[in-house]
Amino acid sequence: MKKILAVVFAGLLAFPAGAADTAEGPPELPVMSGDDVDLKEFLWIKRPIVVFADTPNDPSFIQQMDFLEEDIPAILLRDIIVVTDTDPAAKSELRRTLRPRGFMLVLMDKDGGVKMRKPAPWDMREIRRSIDKWPTRQQEIRDNLGKE
Repeated sequence: MKKILAVVFAGLLAFPAGAADTAEGPPELPVMSGDDVDLKEFLWIKRPIVVFADTPNDPSFIQQMDFLEEDIPAILLRDIIVVTDTDPAAKSELRRTLRPRGFMLVLMDKDGGVKMRKPAPWDMREIRRSIDKWPTRQQEIRDNLGKE
C-alpha cells in the first residue's frame, strides 16, 4: 500500500512540472483591425464581434475591450473573432456595410448575419448568453455533447 501511495504521489509531483514546460502562456484575445477585413472570409468559420468607435480613446471602446479580455476561453470556445474599427475617416468597407454611429458593438453569427447591435458596451456574460441562444451555437453544443 505504501509503495502504491508513493508512486501516485511521485506521479502527481511530476505532472505540474511537465505541464509547465509545454504551456505557451495564457491565450490571447483574437483581434483584427477592420481596415481590410472582408467579413465573407469568416463565413461558417468564425463569429465576428465588431467593435466600432470614433477613436481608440473612446471610453466605451476601452471598456468593451476590457470586457472581452475578461473571458478569453469563452471567446475561443465560441469561435469568436474580434474586429475593431476606430477610424471613421478611413471609410472602411466594414463601416459602409454596418453603418455605425459613434460607439457600436455588432454581434454576428457564422452565417454572416447581424444578430445584434448595441450602442453601449456589453460584458462577456451578456455576450455569452446571447450567442448561446443562437441556432448555430445550439447545434454546436449538441454536436459536441458526445465528444467529451
